[in-house]
Amino acid sequence: MPTDELVNPATAPTLPTGPVPGGAGPDGGVLPGGVAEVAAPDGAAGTDETARRRRPGLSPSRANDFLQCPLLFRFRVVDRLPEPPSAAAVRGTLVHAVLENLYDAPAGTRTPQTARALVPQEWDRLVTERPEVVEVLEDPEDVEAWFSGAGALLDTYFTLEDPNRLEPAEREMAVATSLEDGLELRGIVDRLDVAPDGAIRIVDYKTGRSPREGYESGALFQMRFYALVVSRLRGRAPAMLQLVYLGDGVVLRHCPDPAELATTERRIRAIWAGIRSAAETGRWLPRTSALCGWCAHQSVCPAFGGEPPDLPAGAVELALGITPRD
Repeated sequence: MPTDELVNPATAPTLPTGPVPGGAGPDGGVLPGGVAEVAAPDGAAGTDETARRRRPGLSPSRANDFLQCPLLFRFRVVDRLPEPPSAAAVRGTLVHAVLENLYDAPAGTRTPQTARALVPQEWDRLVTERPEVVEVLEDPEDVEAWFSGAGALLDTYFTLEDPNRLEPAEREMAVATSLEDGLELRGIVDRLDVAPDGAIRIVDYKTGRSPREGYESGALFQMRFYALVVSRLRGRAPAMLQLVYLGDGVVLRHCPDPAELATTERRIRAIWAGIRSAAETGRWLPRTSALCGWCAHQSVCPAFGGEPPDLPAGAVELALGITPRD
């Protein structure tokens, strides 16, 4: 039977135990990237970007967007409307980058001090790549408080895992696989661990707080999505899915079974059917909820008196590979 567990890190078992042989190497998430988590399938290096975007594809974040609000999905994926960076997303991106690069340091030197020392250089890199992130700072001239906040999250990480005992097989791993009907499932896995016996653990870092008991399904959908993709790529279902919440120092672990991965695939197909219907009919309906207060697109949302922009000819085909009906 699959199990969900909110874990006390002081008493939690770990998988795998001991050193793990490695390979190449918003809840306060990360900055959205428009048509996010686009990953070319094996052998597709150099594929024309336009052709890649025309291939039907879905990532867990965009699937959750559609479930939350079909119009939000349209704004992000088809219109690709800009969104101002949020402090939580920028901090999440910064902390993810530090945790990815922490494992470049030799085992035994992966300490909280090493992690904190990486924060300024990763911040500089982020600002170079996306200058707009400085908007989240109350005082752009004083980043010490910002670094301190990121450092506190990194300190929490060291109470949950000992990175000196781990050698991840993959970090920030782009994954993609196609279902039989051509739908490509895409994503970015924060970390993949492989035990000496071949057991696979998928790890995802969250810089926000853990969900309340009974509200874990949204986060677990993302992990089951990744588990389905990885099982297809590696020919073996992951033994464990692990969410590491740095906001409150909680670890959520889940052991999937084949039946629920099959259920996840059926759910993904159902979500894609809903997306296809909306794309073909042009009925991208808003779905109001408590999350509307966080939405950057209220000014163009009919639920708030706005008017969505007209879609340019061919925008749906370019973004989704779906031709609207006349």
